Amino acid sequence: MSRIGYKVVELPAGVEVKQDGNMVTVKGPKGELTREFSDKISMKIEGTTVSFDRSSDDNKTKALHGTTRANFNNMVVGVTEGFKKELELRGVGYRAQMKGNTLVLSVGYSHPVEFEQTDDVKFETPSATSIVVSGINKEVVGDMAARIRAVRAPEPYKGKGIRYVGEYVRRKEGKTGK
Repeated sequence: MSRIGYKVVELPAGVEVKQDGNMVTVKGPKGELTREFSDKISMKIEGTTVSFDRSSDDNKTKALHGTTRANFNNMVVGVTEGFKKELELRGVGYRAQMKGNTLVLSVGYSHPVEFEQTDDVKFETPSATSIVVSGINKEVVGDMAARIRAVRAPEPYKGKGIRYVGEYVRRKEGKTGK
């Protein structure tokens, strides 16, 4: 059984937390995040520490306890350090480039695939075969990285496609011709 909900979240210097009912706003050097939490979990702000307590011991409330604490911790980390996902393109002629605020992918289709940069998500292309997706909201960064990867997911025979840096793609053996 996980005890993550009982762990105290330490607030770094320069981070403000405001609670208005179930709405929690975390403000830091990189920006501001707001999220609504369940009313079954109570939040106590004491100086530079934040703790969470649950109202009952039923299974749904126990699950919400750890989830609420983890989501709040991600908000604190996001406004102080931010999050990033790195992707790499593998394949002949596969490349990525920035045109203004648009990420343009050439990944073997008859047309280029484009993604618009928003206030929540920033794109960088350090090289023609690598993409860095960054932002302060962990959910939004992960979702955008997953949508970019889904354009051309890595295939198991040649290993071509868009993959996360460090992702292992299990390769299959092709037909032997016998």
